[in-house]
Amino acid sequence: EQLFGSKDTAEEESQSASALRALEEARSKAYEAVRSVRQQLDDNVVRMQELTAQIADRAAVLARLEQDFGAQWLGAGFASEADFNACRIPSAGREALEQQAAVLDSKGTELKTMRRDKEGRLAAETAKALTSEEADTVQASLDEAKALLDAATQQAAAVNAQLDMNATNRGNAQQLLERIATQQKVSERWQRLHTLIGSADGKKYRNFAQGLTLEIMVSHANQQLRKLSDRYLLIRDREQPLELNVVDNYQAGEIRSTKNLSGGESFIVSLALALGLSGMSSQNIRVDSLFLDEGFGTLDEDALEMALATLAGLRQDGKMIGLISHVPAIRERINTRIMVQPVREGRSELSGPGCKGY
Repeated sequence: EQLFGSKDTAEEESQSASALRALEEARSKAYEAVRSVRQQLDDNVVRMQELTAQIADRAAVLARLEQDFGAQWLGAGFASEADFNACRIPSAGREALEQQAAVLDSKGTELKTMRRDKEGRLAAETAKALTSEEADTVQASLDEAKALLDAATQQAAAVNAQLDMNATNRGNAQQLLERIATQQKVSERWQRLHTLIGSADGKKYRNFAQGLTLEIMVSHANQQLRKLSDRYLLIRDREQPLELNVVDNYQAGEIRSTKNLSGGESFIVSLALALGLSGMSSQNIRVDSLFLDEGFGTLDEDALEMALATLAGLRQDGKMIGLISHVPAIRERINTRIMVQPVREGRSELSGPGCKGY
């Protein structure tokens, strides 16, 4: 009660199950997103390796240029690089020239690279002799290739952005996994409690305990019912363990609900239950008296005779049986009687052994 209070278990369980399903769906989506981003990451790693190889090639070019630079100042008559530096122009002018030279060198390198590329491609295309198109057409194809290159560059930038998003999603996925693990522990604890005690109000255990008592009472009642009639047998309902059904041996063992019994059948079953309850109670306390109020008018002659014979047998066992009835056959069979005679103004007069007055 301290943990759960008066909340509705079914509703809370349904909400927990819905929340768990939502988390599981979110986890599946997160796993799918991680798998997709990992695939993109692998593609980017391959691309990065290609770029690293290009950088290595450029480093070799840089080393060669540095070697050429040394050869140039040596060829210019300088004894050392220090002598060359001492003879350079002032800093401001040198920086301007260096910047201009760097731009020109870069442009020259780019042009040389482009030239070599163009010459190589021209030689390759010429060797292929795949087209006889005009230069304008070829230029259009070249422009299209440049556009594709720009699109690839933009795609690379988008992949970088997705990599950043992937890092964020990884953090969010880890938080979701931790929340799922925590919720699973809570769910498992409630499941164990449900398995042990069934529900917060103890209904499952209470029904089980009452079912044991009912089973014992049905056993006692069937012993009495066999004395009354060989037609009926009481059993517990499978779907409603605290409800009773009747096996009708005269109808090929058909199982009938006690609600469908006739008046006489209900009286016999009720009498058997009362006698069974009496026998069951006698295990702890002695029950010597039993009063039956009416119900005999619904019995036919044979059933009435059977019921009276059973009650007479109980009397021989030392029990006092009291019957309350208007049936004449009952009065004829019972010697000791107390008569109730209406008089007036809602009053009645009692007559019989031990009775006197109004």
